[in-house]
Amino acid sequence: MEITESIDVGEETRELILQAAEKRFRKYGYNKTTMAEIADDTGMSAANIYRYFENKQEIIANCARKYFHSRMILLRKAIEKYHSDPVKMLEHFVLATLHYSHKLAIDNKKITELVEYIKEKRPDIIYERIATETGLISEILRNGHESGKFEIDNIDDTARSIYACIFVFDLPIFMNMYPLDEFEDMARSMVRTLVQGLHK
Repeated sequence: MEITESIDVGEETRELILQAAEKRFRKYGYNKTTMAEIADDTGMSAANIYRYFENKQEIIANCARKYFHSRMILLRKAIEKYHSDPVKMLEHFVLATLHYSHKLAIDNKKITELVEYIKEKRPDIIYERIATETGLISEILRNGHESGKFEIDNIDDTARSIYACIFVFDLPIFMNMYPLDEFEDMARSMVRTLVQGLHK
């Protein structure tokens, strides 16, 4: 019982540190945030922070993984109720991607700096996210293929192509290019174009 309690306390402390770091990153950016400031925000000493994370790079990597995990949950929920309609699944996948990125850009003015840092220093996390989300698109395409609504020679290749097509709806850096309603119209139009190529 003591071991379980110790693990729980450790996880709670790690989560507290990540939450404090994320608030700082959102407000001040990665470069202007120090371990001492994160420690101060949690009411801990800097030495105690280092018991849980080796450095600031490890903290931002964990923050990124948390973000990608919550994003994946949202994307999966967006398509679950349309399991019998692969076209709607694909449309809601793209719209959920757009809405998540738009909200992130509005709520987090320093997001571009954070994304650039992860892209440069921890590309493995980006590749992991791309593989996971491309896998979800593959599920949608497989559903359509097996139901006879899509005709696809190579599902995984097609999923990667679709992921590349919807990139503009994915990155927060693009979110100030158009109002959200225009982006939504563009997303729906993009899906209609994609579906024309997938229909039998």
